[in-house]
Amino acid sequence: MTSQVLRDARRYEEEKERKIAAEPRPDFHLSARVGWMNDPNGFSYYKGEYHMFYQYHPFSPYWGPMHWGHAVSKDLLHWKQLPAAMAPDTDYDRDGCFSGSGIVLPDGRHLLMYTGVIKENQPDGSNREVQTQCIAVGDGLDYEKYAGNPVLDGKQLPENGSRFDFRDPKIWRKPDGTYRCVAGNCTPEHDGQILLYSSPDGFTWKFERILAANKGRFGMMWECPDFFQLDGKAVLITSPQDMMPQGFEYHNGNGTLCLLGTFDEETEEFHEETDQAIDYGIDFYAPQTVVTPDGRRIMIGWMQNWDTCNLHAPSRPWFGQMSLPRELSIQNGRLYQQPIREIEEMRGQKVCHENVTFTDIIRLDGVRGRKIDMELQIRPADAENIYRKFAVRFAQDDTYQTSVSFRPYESILKIDRKHSGSRRAIIHQRRCLVNNSDSRKGIIKIRLILDRFSAEVFVNDGEYALSATLYTDAAVDGISFFADGQVTMDVVHYSLGDV
Repeated sequence: MTSQVLRDARRYEEEKERKIAAEPRPDFHLSARVGWMNDPNGFSYYKGEYHMFYQYHPFSPYWGPMHWGHAVSKDLLHWKQLPAAMAPDTDYDRDGCFSGSGIVLPDGRHLLMYTGVIKENQPDGSNREVQTQCIAVGDGLDYEKYAGNPVLDGKQLPENGSRFDFRDPKIWRKPDGTYRCVAGNCTPEHDGQILLYSSPDGFTWKFERILAANKGRFGMMWECPDFFQLDGKAVLITSPQDMMPQGFEYHNGNGTLCLLGTFDEETEEFHEETDQAIDYGIDFYAPQTVVTPDGRRIMIGWMQNWDTCNLHAPSRPWFGQMSLPRELSIQNGRLYQQPIREIEEMRGQKVCHENVTFTDIIRLDGVRGRKIDMELQIRPADAENIYRKFAVRFAQDDTYQTSVSFRPYESILKIDRKHSGSRRAIIHQRRCLVNNSDSRKGIIKIRLILDRFSAEVFVNDGEYALSATLYTDAAVDGISFFADGQVTMDVVHYSLGDV
């Protein structure tokens, strides 16, 4: 039975959407149907389609009582919006249906596991959000909340676990037919930890162990975990809050963390080996993954950051978009990310320029646009005399530009949007240390994908990724190249989608 709260949200989004149909949007990045979007939720493959749910406040373009928005896609690039899937309409989630995940049950139903939030007066007089884990089951369009909710609450926390920061369950099914989920949590001192739970059927859950503990290393509360095996490694992804920079890692405050290691299936112990940031740009948070029918592990994140997400005009009818889907692999002891290969089917006109040697500023015939896929191979014209700086500038005219630059002597790559049209003193740039011997010789590969209001940069076939949203009018589509010193480059440029 659909509640009145959910019916009201569905009616509102349908009516509001009709009024903003002509609004310029990203072409192949999922954006909010109306109102506000943040974290990806319930990312799963069900009945021949990818389902993406998302944290959603349909009634304004700002964060509010959380609903679950819903969209489906055949290829993760072309999305169809569906009616909102959940609304805060029960005693245990009346203040928000927060992040979670989705899985297909053996009987063909679609199970969503999510965090229910209620505000509760505390003995000290404060009012705090209490978080529990809940279940809803449906058919890909309509979902009914489980009568036994919540299925996990404060009674299933470890001794030092906080019931005020207990959220974002990510569920999976093991080969033996039982279920596991990880959830974000922290200690009373706000030190993050990831908890592991088990279930025989997806509905009845019990605490197993603390899978990973921060111990003061990476920020504070750990949100939005995902845990999986990939290329012989166990991969734990999470989004810590309030991180401190460590060299060129973890500069986003609320950022992303990948821990690689091993997982003992018998004892269910995770042993960390290495850590890294996931995205080195400005706008990327709370990623979630899915396995495609052909076995690829695909990741999508919220393409925004918490420090700049509330600076838009209240009149804006929608706010928020997801990142490009990324194929994951483990190479050279690192998490690599490549744009989903399906994007190659969207490629239109191809323009190639080979062995272009230049200094100062150049423009190339046929190289422009705001929906493009462009591959650059950069090298010194003279290996004994390495250039000092290379930059590609895009979304450019006489007033605006965004740039990606590389300085080989420091081996530092930077994305910079300070001239992109923002009128606020927001975060404008991020830097990344490209740590290999070729880069210090001035040899680097850069792939740049633009989709109207975003830029995503993939370095050295996915060794590093940097994401940023743009503020520049979509009609501003110039591209130029700059070199301080002598650079030789190859350029392969494709238009994407409708041009």
